[in-house]
Amino acid sequence: MNCIFTLLLLSLSCGDAFDNQLNENSDNFTSRTFSANDSLQCQQEANADARDCLEGLAWRSTDFSVVLEKPDKQSGDRLVRFPSPRPVGNATNDLVAMEWYIAADVSGKIKVAPAVVVVHESGRNMTVGRIIAKGFRAKGMHAFLLQLPGYGARRVPLPDEATRMLPALRQGIADTRRAYDAVAALPWVRKDRIALQGTSLGGFVTATVAGLDDSYDRIFILLAGGNLHEVVLHGAKDAAKARQKLEAAGVTEEQIIKMARVVEPLRVAHRLQPEKVWLFSGTNDDVVPPSCSLALASAAALPVDHHIQLPADHYSGAIFLPIIIQQMVHCIESDLESGTPAIQPSSGIR
Repeated sequence: MNCIFTLLLLSLSCGDAFDNQLNENSDNFTSRTFSANDSLQCQQEANADARDCLEGLAWRSTDFSVVLEKPDKQSGDRLVRFPSPRPVGNATNDLVAMEWYIAADVSGKIKVAPAVVVVHESGRNMTVGRIIAKGFRAKGMHAFLLQLPGYGARRVPLPDEATRMLPALRQGIADTRRAYDAVAALPWVRKDRIALQGTSLGGFVTATVAGLDDSYDRIFILLAGGNLHEVVLHGAKDAAKARQKLEAAGVTEEQIIKMARVVEPLRVAHRLQPEKVWLFSGTNDDVVPPSCSLALASAAALPVDHHIQLPADHYSGAIFLPIIIQQMVHCIESDLESGTPAIQPSSGIR
């Protein structure tokens, strides 16, 4: 079974139960604007390198507006827009877009529920990210697929796009952290249960965001890790394609290492809260080598049962998505202090 066919089956299994069923009369909130405020708090940091990293990623807190728009056919139930805290000077790219997959009951009435900000993979269509977002919605949770810089509604072809690839992650990290405050400003969202999930490229973004401060209530990192420069320089398939684009643009290995260092998760991994972070990696991954995932697990001091190693590579891991989504939902719903295992023995993964 090829990867595309597998993903298609998974997208159908995750379901579109609430597509086009939202009660437009009682819950008509398209084009409404909500007020939000940055809550970023990069606490004092003793480690000089981590402090330097945080200073390069942080921004001055301010008030901002969150606006709801009607989505296109692929973009969930609503499109959530807010300004990037780290604008780069392009109006289209600097207006962040999140696809809101809304939790609703069988009658289509929107319900109060936990929320998950989903950060997609590098694929232009954000296929896996959308599958995961729909999976959370099918489980009764609000899901917000954050479109990284240069994707979806933020897509603007640029002549030097390849050289902007790694620097754009700095903006993506800031956007993902601000997304917490944007989501918290919306109705129907449980403010005490806002989680963050990222896959592959989005997993690296998620890992670094988790090191900024203690905002998100649960963190789920899928098929990612640390040592981003190692992935770009030596990873296969998607990583190799990115490397070829950088080389064609004249970017040297030294420059790649320097650019990747700005957003490197390992520089702030010791700031993660191990009890609320879960890492899912592939034992046969040749895009993000297992050594990169192990490096993050070690630097973050993750408990053994919080690093789930899948018998899969970077793409065949898609077959585990229904199980992974179910386990993430379980982790979000469970109290961290309860002592209940986050990953259930019956799940078939470990």
